[in-house]
Amino acid sequence: MTSGPRRPPAGDGLFIVGLVGLPGSGKTTVARALAQDGARVLEADAIGHQVTDGDPAVRAALIAEYGAEVYRADGLDRARVAAAVFRDPAARARLNRLVHPRIVERLHEGLEALRRTGFAGLVVVDAALLLDWGFERECDAVIAVDAPLEARIERLREQRGWSRDEAERRAAAQRSTDALRAAADVTLDNDAGPADLERRARESVRRLREAATTH
Repeated sequence: MTSGPRRPPAGDGLFIVGLVGLPGSGKTTVARALAQDGARVLEADAIGHQVTDGDPAVRAALIAEYGAEVYRADGLDRARVAAAVFRDPAARARLNRLVHPRIVERLHEGLEALRRTGFAGLVVVDAALLLDWGFERECDAVIAVDAPLEARIERLREQRGWSRDEAERRAAAQRSTDALRAAADVTLDNDAGPADLERRARESVRRLREAATTH
């Protein structure tokens, strides 16, 4: 287990777990299983969509860079933007500077809203870039989900229609699996099917919460 920074004891009733993993690793399966048990899930991808579609400053900036047609009737043409930023590191950096601080701000707002409502329980912050944002300092624990490369690529091809090249580019833009493992309190290897992954996720959360109460 890592000795990296975590939030100090807060007494707010929340047990906040940061969930990280490369695309196709199985993070969504873990988040869904924990939500079924009553956890509240703050999903960075969904928040990112809200930011790019609903924040006027972000819309204006993206239109200025990519043209008005970058927005369709159903929102941002994400495939077009993704193709551009994964070819151009400078464009990716501009997009990240524009969107990421707003996502982090909304994650903070989501946690504060749960505190105001008096929720006491598990909160999952599902964010592939959680460590890049330093958000592990807002968490009581971090769980990484990993899977063999070929399994990740096949899952992404089936679920998102990505090519092998696109899947590999997306993974290369994030931290390596070794770095995620090193930064996490627990790593779940998704190599025995979703039912096994869900079982081990629940068991890991139980052990993490028990460990937190003994310190």
